Amino acid sequence: MRGSTVRSVRCTMPAVMLLVVMVLSGCGGTQATNTSTQPVASETTATVTPTDYSNPARWLSADTTGTKKVDVFYVYPTAYSRTSTSQPAFCAVDNPQMMKGAQVSFQQQATAFAPLSNIYAPYYRQVDATYQLAQPVAQQNANIQQAPQVDVTAAFEYYLQHYNKGRPFILVGHSQGSAVLKFLLSDYMKSHPDVYKRMIAAYVVGQSITPQYLAQNPHLKFATGPGDTRVIVSWNTEAPVVNGTNPVIQAGGIAINPITWTTGEATATAASNLGSIQLDPNTRLPVLDKNGQIARVMNLADARVDKTKGVVICSTVNPAQYQSPFPQGVYHLQDYPFYYFDIRANAARRIQTYFAGNKGN
Repeated sequence: MRGSTVRSVRCTMPAVMLLVVMVLSGCGGTQATNTSTQPVASETTATVTPTDYSNPARWLSADTTGTKKVDVFYVYPTAYSRTSTSQPAFCAVDNPQMMKGAQVSFQQQATAFAPLSNIYAPYYRQVDATYQLAQPVAQQNANIQQAPQVDVTAAFEYYLQHYNKGRPFILVGHSQGSAVLKFLLSDYMKSHPDVYKRMIAAYVVGQSITPQYLAQNPHLKFATGPGDTRVIVSWNTEAPVVNGTNPVIQAGGIAINPITWTTGEATATAASNLGSIQLDPNTRLPVLDKNGQIARVMNLADARVDKTKGVVICSTVNPAQYQSPFPQGVYHLQDYPFYYFDIRANAARRIQTYFAGNKGN
């Protein structure tokens, strides 16, 4: 990315460790079973000291040129997983394991927006994946409101003051990153309506958006079509049959179809998908074509909203080929890869709508 300070985003990582780190995402809505009982720190949002984002090393990506007319502020999914309960529940902002996982996630997800925007992505302190999923929803939210929310809010404020220069922006997250964005939307945007007016959309993927959340935050609204702006866009992807419980969804979640960008239950065929990507099984990085660009895979993934479950159903792939520590049929790692080029095209459309003057009112 020209003019950016993307730091080693093409790194590799041992496949087994990376898979565990990235799949056990701390954004869920159901209580998981786990023997990890170490309590988290007793800090609150008011007492956590934020990370200093004037330090360039605290940014995974910070496009200092700002040549495009739109920004993306990206918050990556869980990339920290402690190997023993004697380790802290919250990692340091320069934890090497977390930074490597963040770099891989950037390639899988944020690059979908790269042709359209200047991308800004802070490193932030995260809560351990396994610990987080072992907690009830209320404690999960409390954990997010500690260091993760404090850091991301501080980074967002630094971005606005030093990088943004008044441009409209898109929020992009996944899993724990989306859990943090939910609080940025509910708290920061409510207190800063002037900033919220410049938000084109928020892709809060891999995290359930419920009617209760929207009722508690009437300044927010969920997307209903492919071109509306100042809206939340969200989905969690599953197979028609899941062999177990999906730990990263909440009852009543609202989902949008990432091919048609509507909330109806009609199936969008794999043929109508603009293109998926495949991930290298060893590095988890996107597979490249002969020109060194991310390869487009056609006719792979269909999409259908299941309003009862609050998820998007993909029926055209073999669940056995997408194994992970999640129950078979939970495609959490594929929320972006299955619909990568549809996401890019949809962001372009929402940007066009924004500049045409239709703010979705």
